[in-house]
Amino acid sequence: MTTSQGFSAAGVAAKVRKYGRRDMAVLYSETPAAAAAVYTQNQVKAAPVLVTQKHLAAGQIQAIVVNSGIANACTGEQGLKDAKDMAELTGDALGIQMQHVAVASTGVIGEYLPMDRIAAGIKEAASNLSPDGGSDAAEAILTTDTITKEFAVKFTLSGKEVVIGGMAKGSGMIHPNMATMLAFITTDVNIEQQALDHALHWAVDRSFNVITVDGDTSTNDMAVVLANGQGGNPSLSEQDVEFALFREALAMVCTALAKMIARDGEGATKFLEVQIKGAVSEDDARRIARFVAGSNLVKTAVSGEDPNWGRILSAAGASGVSFDPNTADVYLGGIQVAAHGQGIPFDEEQAGSILQEHDVLITVDLHQGKAVGKAWGCDLSYEYVRINADYRT
Repeated sequence: MTTSQGFSAAGVAAKVRKYGRRDMAVLYSETPAAAAAVYTQNQVKAAPVLVTQKHLAAGQIQAIVVNSGIANACTGEQGLKDAKDMAELTGDALGIQMQHVAVASTGVIGEYLPMDRIAAGIKEAASNLSPDGGSDAAEAILTTDTITKEFAVKFTLSGKEVVIGGMAKGSGMIHPNMATMLAFITTDVNIEQQALDHALHWAVDRSFNVITVDGDTSTNDMAVVLANGQGGNPSLSEQDVEFALFREALAMVCTALAKMIARDGEGATKFLEVQIKGAVSEDDARRIARFVAGSNLVKTAVSGEDPNWGRILSAAGASGVSFDPNTADVYLGGIQVAAHGQGIPFDEEQAGSILQEHDVLITVDLHQGKAVGKAWGCDLSYEYVRINADYRT
């Protein structure tokens, strides 16, 4: 995340959460950056989401402050004041306007922030900012995650080497249209804000919005990208030939982070990739893929290593996308298990061995068109129930 020029970060233990690990992060750009974001579509939005939406309306941000442990959601006027105070405290510590600070929180819903510890954590993080602090910040934003999630790419625009890097958190309450996830992406590319916004939405539709763990979306989710222009390339607009290259690089970062979230799904024992081929449109293909990856019956079959292809075709049919089921073929890995919407003889033992692998690929070929779409998720295990039964304790 801090591999992009002009960015620094820090992650500290402010004792917001119970376990003493890092729980407060600050990300800072040396100069104001063009900014764009995508937010949860849940009607119940946490206070930090509302504050960040307001601050990003002008399209420029210079810092992001994040706490884990407490979501500051469903906390009324007090919660809104606390989120605003987080922005003001960060702005004061960095010598920038509070309106140039994005705020994010993640954790337990319905609890109030310990603002004395938050204030001390912000001050400590701001005084420890470093270009090498990205990994500490990536740790500080985690909740039930078991691993940090970071990824970066280098590429060339107009002869200038530029970078896009990011960090994310997410493990449970993961579903399309944003999930219980936070993603913060930085780039030193010089790009117009409108073009940055378009690129982010395009990339998110093909990454964070096609992962699912358990079918739930949360109150705090957001993906934010900052572009400070220090890479030195000429300003990039949507009309430029190289815009497509930037958009693909951004999607690569988002996709890598999204897959890490799916792999780290709460209680997950398997990573699931669903590929839909032969759809009429890419939107149709992605929608069907999301429904298959999100089906609890499919996920439990994968967990139990049961090659129950009927659940796959049933989930595809429940997606709301119109297709002829009599032309659909289903594959588990490289083994075809259904043809023209009907079962065919296949080696159950071989299919079972495919489902014993950590990475499981499901392919459905609709034979309706040429479009392809993918979604990623994980199995649904007994451990998922245990984790979420004990979440508050």
